[in-house]
Amino acid sequence: MSGLRGDRLVLGWIGLQGLSAAGDAVWTVALAWTAVQVASPAVAGLVVAAGTLPRAVVLLVGGILADRLQTRWVMLLVNAVRVVVLVVTAVLVAVHGASVPLLALAAAGFGICDAIYIPSAATIGRQLVPPETLPEYAGASQTANRLGGMAGAALGGAVVATWGIGGSAVANAVTFGVVVGYLALALRPRYPLPRAESEPAIRGIARGFAHLRDVPATRTLVLTLSGLNLAVSPALSLGLALHVREADWGAHTLGLLNATVGLSAALGALALFRWRPRHEATTGFWFLVLQGGAIAVLAAGPLVTTALACAVIGATSGAASALLSAVFVGTVDGAYLGRMASIQMLGDDVLMPLGMVVFGLFASGAGVAWACAGFGLAMALLMLVPLSRPAIRAISLRPEEELVGSRP
Repeated sequence: MSGLRGDRLVLGWIGLQGLSAAGDAVWTVALAWTAVQVASPAVAGLVVAAGTLPRAVVLLVGGILADRLQTRWVMLLVNAVRVVVLVVTAVLVAVHGASVPLLALAAAGFGICDAIYIPSAATIGRQLVPPETLPEYAGASQTANRLGGMAGAALGGAVVATWGIGGSAVANAVTFGVVVGYLALALRPRYPLPRAESEPAIRGIARGFAHLRDVPATRTLVLTLSGLNLAVSPALSLGLALHVREADWGAHTLGLLNATVGLSAALGALALFRWRPRHEATTGFWFLVLQGGAIAVLAAGPLVTTALACAVIGATSGAASALLSAVFVGTVDGAYLGRMASIQMLGDDVLMPLGMVVFGLFASGAGVAWACAGFGLAMALLMLVPLSRPAIRAISLRPEEELVGSRP
């Protein structure tokens, strides 16, 4: 972790990301558990997903705000609003009890907050560390988020069982309060990004899409990353469960396989602290070609094959995600970074439900092994598209003099 070692400001921020992820996981578990207690399964599903539509509607506006306003203040204010939403929810639950409208409103409020917060948060790494340190920063951030999410999910059931959703809301509010304090008192951007000019929202959104059209490297990154999870998420969330059920390995095996993915992803991201490829984008996309091959054989054999596939999927996901996230953040025009992040996330949000449905239909008609094979091979082929682009292959976040010095 040479680029981050001793950097208390950045390491403190990364640690708080893990704390916030833990709080979010506690809240997510509590929301889902409470929803199934007060409503039918169908209504409970709508409650849990109530934040999805508001998030999609507001996400592009969040990108404009990320490019126009000071990042730290956007993040601070949104987290303060999250604290208010959680505290009000806890008070109303204590006074009136949990209800479907209250839970849905809380979920919708969080969806709106996410839409405004996430594009700004996507730009903060570039403002804290130099470009050559972005892969380490991305790897550390994603590892902290994964570990925090796993810890929060493990604690979430105990918290909601003991103190109910009100206690879970208060616990999450405390984590956001700590983040607000750090943003207000400690975090200061070192490399400010250029700000976009003030203009009507529709024009700002249109300008973002025009930038996407006019800059080939950015367009390739945004479109490719938008479809990145279309194979791996259905395969791991649906395909793996179907394969375990068909093989009669038991629910405990499913848990262990998912843990294998998570642990391998953390190790893949942490590997970047010791090893840095010369061309981050090229290496990241080749990792994803390998990941596509692992997805293709996920449900094709005995338990050892599935376990190895899970390990490869996790390791390549952790390393590739950190590398490509760093490339995206480090190379996109700073005045458009928030909008490009919002477009990429919107594409992922819109396409993911379709991917799940198509995978389910494929598995129902041809079997889960063929569904995994088809999705995995499609992903591998998709990743060859950016690898065919000279502009993508040439990307490097290292200083030019370091690249020159490393050539034979």
